[in-house]
Amino acid sequence: MKIMPSSNLDIPSLLSAGMGSTLHWFPEDVTVSRLSMTLAGMANAQGGTVILGVAPRSREIHGIRNLEAALDLVFQAALLSDPPLVIPVPSSVPVEKAQVLAITVPAGLPHVYNVDGRYWGREGTQTNPIPARRLRELLLERGVVQFETRLPPNASLDDLDLKQVQAYLQALNLPRNEPYEKVLLQRGCLQRSNGRLMPTYATLLLFGIHPQQWLPNSTLLAVRFPGLSFSDEFIRQEISGTLPEQLHQAESFLRANLRSVVRMTGLAHEEALEYPFEAVRELLVNAVAHRDYNIQGDNIHLHIFSDRLEVQSPGGLPGPVTLDNLLEARFSRNAVITQVLSDLGFVERLGYGLDRVVAVLRQNGMRPPRFEETAGTFRATLFNDLNVDVQGRPILDLSLYQEMELNPRQKLALQFLARQRRITSRDFQELCPDVHTETIRRDLADLVSKGVMIKVGNKKATYYILKR
Repeated sequence: MKIMPSSNLDIPSLLSAGMGSTLHWFPEDVTVSRLSMTLAGMANAQGGTVILGVAPRSREIHGIRNLEAALDLVFQAALLSDPPLVIPVPSSVPVEKAQVLAITVPAGLPHVYNVDGRYWGREGTQTNPIPARRLRELLLERGVVQFETRLPPNASLDDLDLKQVQAYLQALNLPRNEPYEKVLLQRGCLQRSNGRLMPTYATLLLFGIHPQQWLPNSTLLAVRFPGLSFSDEFIRQEISGTLPEQLHQAESFLRANLRSVVRMTGLAHEEALEYPFEAVRELLVNAVAHRDYNIQGDNIHLHIFSDRLEVQSPGGLPGPVTLDNLLEARFSRNAVITQVLSDLGFVERLGYGLDRVVAVLRQNGMRPPRFEETAGTFRATLFNDLNVDVQGRPILDLSLYQEMELNPRQKLALQFLARQRRITSRDFQELCPDVHTETIRRDLADLVSKGVMIKVGNKKATYYILKR
């Protein structure tokens, strides 16, 4: 391990701001155990920065006399944690003719860390043991302990709807005489306790006769409002039952309450739903599969307004998933539920499906969805953009190009232009990710030669607009 020679951290500004839950400083001679507890506390919270070489009370910058020894101290502190902390290499930062060592603890680390068997967290400027209840929540949040695998008290196999279990076995193409207990045990839906097979929370959510008897808020509330905000006028349906039943009911609600509108489909005006059904369905499946069922103060919400559709589910993003890596990260809070829903054809087990939502909206010429994480919930929003482009201007009418001999990729590019008003080679490539770049170049050149588009700029600054 080598010391990083520079850092973008403004140490004087940090010191003037004072210590907090995400900032702490120590002198060079801090003990390895105390440093390890602080690093673990930050890792179990929101991350943060520890600066070595600063007096604890006066904030005087004494600096680091032996950078290699200080780095070794950090290395030992990281290894003292269980599991060992994996953090970026500390940075040596020059401040007031001295050198301090800046240690960064990233936010969103995937584990829960302890030092000498005690779990630490941050409360203001202090590093304190995590209370038992909060520790249990943290273990669930980070997937160390999965709520879905726990055994509900007093539940038994008699609480399962065997018709739904049999339908699941048929979806797996198993013989009718295959013992369901064996299959559910292999799928992680049953556990042995005191020599008996017992259902988990996941099993009751997927196959229970009355799932809400065990988790009352494991429901989905669907509401259609006529305007832009909540109002006293609405169409409402509270959807309960098993998770597969809820998804089927939610799809029926969508078909009954999504408006039919006239959109430009390809180059023609066609009637379609105000939101691509595939995109909305994917959001609902994602919410049902990945919500935090340990949180029972609220349920999943589907809100349809005149200009947007929102799907909100209890629980923040799980494990190492953040808003920044949401479309690429692969981590499931409810691995058993996700697997069974995948077996039933609802969800692709390896992915969240949110990347498909983005792709479907793009292919329909609609603006990207908005993803938010607020107050312990995750919300996804779609915008219907019925009559305007992304800048609020009327959508261009492309029907005059309908009789031209254009291939499907070129029609997709024109549909993109109807809302975005300009397109680049990169935009076109994202619309057609499986098409070779040379084919993309030829399609654009052909549209220019046919007088459909005008090429503007050159090299990397090139973009295309419709020729009026």
